[in-house]
Amino acid sequence: MEYFLTPRVSRGMSERPPPHPALTRPLRFLRDLVPIAVASAVVFVARTSLADHYIVPSGSMEPTIEVGDRILVDKLAFGVRVPGVDSYVLPLADPHPGDVVVLASPESGITLLKRVVAGPGDTVVVRSGHVELNGAEARVVHEAAGDFENLGKVHHPLRIDADGGPDFGPVTVPAGSYLVMGDNRGNSHDGRVFGFVARDAIRGRAVRVFLREGSPAWRPL
Repeated sequence: MEYFLTPRVSRGMSERPPPHPALTRPLRFLRDLVPIAVASAVVFVARTSLADHYIVPSGSMEPTIEVGDRILVDKLAFGVRVPGVDSYVLPLADPHPGDVVVLASPESGITLLKRVVAGPGDTVVVRSGHVELNGAEARVVHEAAGDFENLGKVHHPLRIDADGGPDFGPVTVPAGSYLVMGDNRGNSHDGRVFGFVARDAIRGRAVRVFLREGSPAWRPL
């Protein structure tokens, strides 16, 4: 004798009808929206906290960085930030003279690209575009490729036109602050005009030019 199992139906209950198509569309939309939202959040957090890239709009950092260059920025160089917080939640390292950094302008809040010239406690003087740091002049050497400045541990290209721009100092940099300038000393609106910038205003360190004139590049800064 064979026995067949049949579904057991509770008394008083019937099979549930399928949902109406008009009701399933919003559910499908929400289902598709979730991974997009998650991916967008990951990208936003990564660009805020890890790394980002920028297009350089001005010539204030020439000849090191040219107009239109695309640069890669290490957002973790000086600490960990989180979206919506204006300060570092976990400081990791301090900027040093010679570092190329992105920062929020103390005048307008727009993003700037400059070189750190002096840090907290440093006494700095700028005359005709030449820097004196703690009583020692940052030596400028003339090479076949142009002028180069030895600033801190960094040997970088330098341009001094228009008498090197405005003079500055002597002054001692306050705690938690930095003096930043452009490498194009005669054509840079920088700390000689808007003053010192706070550490929390520095968003990261520029590390490479990865695209120049539409062609791949990998130039260290």
